[in-house]
Amino acid sequence: MNIRRTLFSFLLLTMSLAASAKVDYDSIVVRYGPIIADTLIYIDKQELMLTLFVSDGQVVAEFPIACGKKMGQKQRSGDYRTPEGKFRISQIQDSSKWGHDFHDGKGFIRHAYGPWFLRLDTGRHKGIGIHGTHDPESIGTRATEGCIRLKNDDLEKLHTLVEVGTTVIIGEDK
Repeated sequence: MNIRRTLFSFLLLTMSLAASAKVDYDSIVVRYGPIIADTLIYIDKQELMLTLFVSDGQVVAEFPIACGKKMGQKQRSGDYRTPEGKFRISQIQDSSKWGHDFHDGKGFIRHAYGPWFLRLDTGRHKGIGIHGTHDPESIGTRATEGCIRLKNDDLEKLHTLVEVGTTVIIGEDK
């Protein structure tokens, strides 16, 4: 009986997520081309939302994010913009011991990236990824140097659903 209840709850959750998704899988595929991996992450910089799709277009999860402080396409390192386009996860790294100085007067912050760093192959822009945070209040804002930031609990969930090679599409600011 518990298995049926769990399955039913999962199906209801999946259906409600699919109904609430603001982005349409088919329109993403039309715009950016075919998706080869079994999963697709879509980053909506305007809505500050990450949506995870499976290959049939069903929404598996949605998480609020923070992204680059400045709007628009990334032009160079240090411009505080999040790159736009079609990328893939090239590495999944344990970042639980990483730190960073955000040059905000607070100095070096331990555990700045949360538990995981999903490194993106963006071509010319190095060091861009999807990661956790030391500052959960920043989620839902434009607060990063160019990466995509999630709450650590959300990143833990996402980490179990993706793999190296997962397609990541970062939508344009409009």
